[in-house]
Amino acid sequence: MIGTWLEKWNVFGPARVALVDTASGQRWTYAELHARAQRRAASLRDEHGIEPGDRVAWQGKNEPEFFELLFACARLGAILVPINWRLAPPEIQYVIDNVRPKLVVDEALVEAWAAEGSPQGPVADVPPQPTTSETPLLILHTSGTTGRPKGAVLTHGSITANSLHTSIACDLRSDDSTATFTPLFHTGAINVLSLPLLHRGGKVVLFPAFDAGEILTWVEREEVSILFGVPTTFEMLRDHADFARADLSKVRFSLCGGAPCPLGLIEDYARRGLCFRQGYGLTEVGPNCFSLIPQEAVRKAGTVGFPVVGCQARLVDAEGQEVTTPGEVGELWLSGEHVCAGYWEDEAATAAALQPGGWWRTGDLFTRDEEGFYRVVGRQKEMYISGGENVYPAEVEQAILTHPEVQECVVIGVADETWGEVGHAYVVPATVDAQCLKEHLQGRLARYKQPKQVFALASLPRNAMGKVVRAKLAQPVGA
Repeated sequence: MIGTWLEKWNVFGPARVALVDTASGQRWTYAELHARAQRRAASLRDEHGIEPGDRVAWQGKNEPEFFELLFACARLGAILVPINWRLAPPEIQYVIDNVRPKLVVDEALVEAWAAEGSPQGPVADVPPQPTTSETPLLILHTSGTTGRPKGAVLTHGSITANSLHTSIACDLRSDDSTATFTPLFHTGAINVLSLPLLHRGGKVVLFPAFDAGEILTWVEREEVSILFGVPTTFEMLRDHADFARADLSKVRFSLCGGAPCPLGLIEDYARRGLCFRQGYGLTEVGPNCFSLIPQEAVRKAGTVGFPVVGCQARLVDAEGQEVTTPGEVGELWLSGEHVCAGYWEDEAATAAALQPGGWWRTGDLFTRDEEGFYRVVGRQKEMYISGGENVYPAEVEQAILTHPEVQECVVIGVADETWGEVGHAYVVPATVDAQCLKEHLQGRLARYKQPKQVFALASLPRNAMGKVVRAKLAQPVGA
C-alpha cells in the first residue's frame, strides 16, 4: 500500500533526506514529505472532493510537488495522470478527454502550492483508504509513435512489485541516491529509481531539466550513488568539460536504457572507473525487467542481462511456440506482479497485449545466447525482410554505432524491386561520411543486413516523448 510508505519512513527515518530540489535548493526530509503529502491529501479531499477512483491530472513539470501529490493520491485511493507537457494542445486534450480528471493540476496551482511553504503544526489526519494490489494509482500514456497514446494502468501492486524487484536487482540501500532529470510524465523518471528509492528510504535529487554541467555538479555535491539515463544523456555527460574532473567516486553504477547503447560509450565509462549497466523495461511492465550484473558489464556489453527476481520471461515465435535455441529470435513475453492492469478503457488493446496466464506481449524481439544473456534485436513491427532474410534494425544500428564518428542512428526497411526490402540508415551528425561508414560495416554484418543507403542528418525527428519517429524518415532509394 503505497499510501503508507512515507508514514513508515516518518517513523523509521524521519530526519533522512527524501528529496532535493536543485532548482530551489530545498531539501525535504521524510518527515517533511510525509507532512506535505498528508496536507495535500486533505486539500484534495476537502477542497476538491477527490474520492477513491477519481483521476487527478498533473500538468506541471519536474517540481517536487509532484511527489507530494503522488503520495496524496495513493493515500486517497485516487489515480494520478501525469500529462506530457510537450504535446500539442489537441494531443493534450485527447488525454484529458480519455481519462476525464476531476482535477487538473497546472503550473499556476503548483506555484500556489509551493508558496504555501512547509506545513506547520500537527500532521494532517488523513487515514489511508482501503486499497488492494489491483487498485490503480498511475495512468501513464505511451508515446503514440504508431497511433493514439494508450494509458497504461499501473496499480499499487505493480508499482510496489517493481520497487521490490529493483531493490533486489540493484541491491538498493537506504543510503543510495539518484539524479532524476527525465520528465516526470515518463516511467523512467518515476519508476526506474525515484519510487524504488523512496520505498527504500533513499534520496532523490530532482532536476528541472537535463543540464550536463548542473547534473555533474549536484552528483558530486549530493554524493549520488546511481545514475540513470538514456544513451544520449550519458554521451552528453561524457562530453561535458567537467566529466573528467568531477568527483564521481560515490557513483556505484550507471544504469542505461531506452535505446541501443554504443559499445564505445560503455568503454568510455569503464575507463573513467564507472560501471555501466544496461537494462530493459517498458511502461506497461516494470519498467525494471532485466539487469546486467556489474561483473559482466564489459564482457557482455550489448546484452541486457537476465530477467530480474520476480520477472518471468519467454521468447515466442510467430506460431506462438516458445523459442529455446540460442541465437533464435522470438518476441519477448513477460509475466509477474509488475505487469500493469491493461490500458485505460481500451479492452481491445488490452486483450491484444495481455495473454492467458498473465503474460504480456512486449512487441520487442530478443535473442538469448548460450549463457542465457538476453539481447534486444528490434521491435516486431520494425523488422523487414531483405532477399528472404529477416533483418532486425537494432542489430544493424548497434553495428553502425561502433563507428567512432556516429552519435545516433536509426535503420528502417524500405521497398525495393529486387530484394523486396532493403535497409536505409539515418545517422547523426551530418558530417559522417556515408561511404566510409559502408566500408566500416564490411565484415561486421552479413551483406544482406548492410544498409543500401546511408543518410547523414543534423538530427533525428522525434515526438514529444523524445522517441524517434521512424515514419518521418522513409525516403525512396536514390533520394
